[in-house]
Amino acid sequence: MNTLPWQGILLAAGKGKRFDASGNINKLLQLLPSGMTVAGSSAKNMLSVLPGTLAVISASGNSLVPLLELAGCEISICHNAQDGLASTLVHALRHAPDNCAGWVIALADMPFVKPDSIAAIVQALNDGAGIAVPTFKGARGNPVGFARQYLPQLLALTGDQGARSLLKIFPVIEVAVNDAGILKDIDLPQDLLVILNDDHAT
Repeated sequence: MNTLPWQGILLAAGKGKRFDASGNINKLLQLLPSGMTVAGSSAKNMLSVLPGTLAVISASGNSLVPLLELAGCEISICHNAQDGLASTLVHALRHAPDNCAGWVIALADMPFVKPDSIAAIVQALNDGAGIAVPTFKGARGNPVGFARQYLPQLLALTGDQGARSLLKIFPVIEVAVNDAGILKDIDLPQDLLVILNDDHAT
């Protein structure tokens, strides 16, 4: 069993252009039935399991800073976030503490992931998994855990695929969870409308 700490990473640097092509509405700041913002809820869930989670925002994401800091996140600004998700992730890895066993990587537009699901990923990593991913009814979701052994591969990522490309190459431990939230992101305005009327969001 690994005794080193695991570092939470919350990727919050996307522009959300599919949610609002004009760029005027930040989907991460939209309110949920709980009264929390999308990003705030995502941060709260991560922090409940991984205190000191590092949230990465873009240079234009200053509006996210107060709510993420209030939640308890460490904040880092990625100045080349426009280059794609991989750039944001690589930035996070380079700015995360060196004394961690690995990382649990979450997306800020997935506010309904249960803390128990995050804890299950951490447990799988503690039990020796190199890569751990949650599943719900057989479908893989987020967040994904990586042990430090995969740092070179993670740092070599480019483009907008993020770390999921590594799941096609290396052995993955699947962790079954009773949590539809691992599959629910807020990508389009109708996604938020569906979630607002979904029993899982209440």
